[in-house]
Amino acid sequence: MSFEVSNSQINPVSETKDPWKHRSKGMVCATCMYFVEKDTGNVASDPAKKFGRCRCKSPTMKGYPAVFGNDWCGEHKLDEEKLLLG
Repeated sequence: MSFEVSNSQINPVSETKDPWKHRSKGMVCATCMYFVEKDTGNVASDPAKKFGRCRCKSPTMKGYPAVFGNDWCGEHKLDEEKLLLG
């Protein structure tokens, strides 16, 4: 006796019904209040080119975690000033 499993049973939430799909564009480190961009001398408008530190949690012995502007986590807090300034 064999059983067949359909894709809808494995992943009941398809991409078209995913309520969080649109949030991935705006909820990145570059727009977070905990993100402190490293001063590299050039102004990057693309979040993928931004680099900095996440100050959400206390630093470890190695300091704050290094992150790129297009990274994300579940602790995101929107910083309106970063959205307005670009």
